[in-house]
This record gives sequence, structure tokens and C-alpha cells, in this order.
Amino acid sequence: MKVLALMSGGVDSSVAAALLQSQGHDVTGVTLRLWGGETDSGCCSVADVEDARRVAAQLDIPHYVFNLGDDFGASVVEPYVAAYAAARTPNPCVECNRSIKFGRALDRALTLGFDAVATGHHARVQRDPAGVYRLRRGADSAKDQSYVLYMLGQRELARSLLPIGELTKSEVRAIASELGLRTAGKPESMDVCFIARGDRIRFLAARAPARPGPIVDKEGTVLGSHDGVHTLTVGQRRGLGVATGTVRYVVDLDAPRATVTIGAYADLLTTDIAVRDLHFVREPPDSRQLVVQTRAHGAPLTGHLEDQRVRLQAPAPRVAPGQVVALYDGDSLVGGGLAC
Repeated sequence: MKVLALMSGGVDSSVAAALLQSQGHDVTGVTLRLWGGETDSGCCSVADVEDARRVAAQLDIPHYVFNLGDDFGASVVEPYVAAYAAARTPNPCVECNRSIKFGRALDRALTLGFDAVATGHHARVQRDPAGVYRLRRGADSAKDQSYVLYMLGQRELARSLLPIGELTKSEVRAIASELGLRTAGKPESMDVCFIARGDRIRFLAARAPARPGPIVDKEGTVLGSHDGVHTLTVGQRRGLGVATGTVRYVVDLDAPRATVTIGAYADLLTTDIAVRDLHFVREPPDSRQLVVQTRAHGAPLTGHLEDQRVRLQAPAPRVAPGQVVALYDGDSLVGGGLAC
């Protein structure tokens, strides 16, 4: 099979390319140049591109760079800024997977005659006897990334290879060490790749004018002030700048009125999650019980989908608007959407 391996410069994508080559595939490496601004984290730096190029040289496979910066800016960065300005909490990795890696890059790969793209995501693609593709959790539960791939459907899964999905992270690093890959001991990227560590507030303020406003309790009593709704997220309890004598959480953000409402932990709890932009791996699930995940590595919840709402069996903290609500049947991803 002719495979285009997306190589970010990290150990996971390096080993993914190496495994595919060892399996006899015709592998070509490509690194996506996505962000030209300042960054010291993630997979968008010049050093990451160089690491990917050097690993490809070690594997003796071709390596190219696709400049998708304009697409990344329009599809990932601009919506990220707009979401925070509208009091939502986006996940840019999800949008990058949707629009860039399994969008523009996959389309380009198919245009160039490749049979599939491969990434270093910790998840598993399997085809059942009926020919239906399933997306299952990665073997390493601590590193599972199926949550950020909830938007993939049959078209994308049929053309996607996730070679390290059956491996633990320690096994991935062991393979990289055995092969002598320069990325074997490279630390993982944990932050938004196009923002320097600790620089989110400044990054957003430079692109969307901040609107200071009041911090109120549920009764509307003003308790303090904030520098802009983009500085806070639902569920946050630190850095509120309000002394009430008890722990308080952000329970609501009202962007049009620039108002932040805080309350007790009990005020965060809900059994009802409104979702939008629902997408399913194959088809909507029936009303059976599902596993509900509201954070990339959050505790699994139990519930079912009812029209545009997820009904939970037990109360759980409210999901910040804009965050992914992923639905599973066992360890198989059914689909998901974005919290409203």
C-alpha cells in the first residue's frame, strides 16, 4: 500500500512510519507546516520539522513539507479566537484533525495517488465482517486519543492507518530506542501548538478586544470584576479574583453582557448536556446505554443520546460550551458533538 505518513516530529508519528515501512508499505513522510508565529510547544516549531526530516532520513524514506498555514489559520486559529470571544472553550486539536490532517492533508494524499494517510494517534481502526469501519480506543488507556477523532466517518476511516493504536506509550518509546530514532526520548507536547506556554491570554487579547465586566452570583449580586470572558471557562475555580470565604466555580459565561456567574460545586452539576454538530462514525445510536466522555482523559460517564441532548444517569459537572462530548459503545466510538 502506498501510504503518506504524517510526521509531526514526535515519537509516536516516527514509530508509526517505521512500523508501516517494516510491514512492507511504500511510505512517504510529510510534515505539515501550519504555524509561522511564535511557539515553544506542540508540533508547529521549526525544530519539530527538522526532527521529522531527520527521522525520515534514518528510515530512508522520502520526506516533504506541506505548507497548510493559510488553511490552519482559517480553520483552526481564527475559530479558536472567535470561540473564546463568544465564551466557548474550543479544542483546537479536534478542529486540526477534522479540517487539516483528515481534511486537507487526506484530500491531497488521495489526489497524489496515495492509498491512505497514517498518523501517530493512539486509537485503532478496525473493519468488521460486514465491511463497516470502527474506531476503537487505543490499547494504552492513559494515552487514548479516540476522543479527538470523534468526527471521523467511514470515508476517512477507510483511508486511515493508526499503526501504534495497539501499543502502549512505553512500547512505542522502546521501539524508537531499538531503531535508534532521534525522537525516542522526546517529551510529549501538551499545550496548544500555536501558542507559547502561559501565553494564551495575551494571544487572545491581541486578536479579540477584551470586554471587562462583572462577576456575579446566582442572584445577580456583583462580587467582583473580570478582564474578559476569554480569560475564564466553565468549571474554573482558581484565579477568579473574588474572595467569598468558600470555594466558587464559574457556572456560566454570558459573552453579550460580558458577565461571569459563579456558584457552588452543586450549581455545576447536571444530568442534561445539550450538544450541537453531532457526527457519527456510521449512524446514530439507538437509545441504549452509552459511555459518555466529556474530556480527553476524563472519567467515563453513563447516559444515552436523545435528539440533541445527552441524558446522564447521574449528575456530573457541566461541560464547558465548545468542548467535545464523545459517545462510546464499550470501547468503540459511536460519535459525538460539541457541548452548547
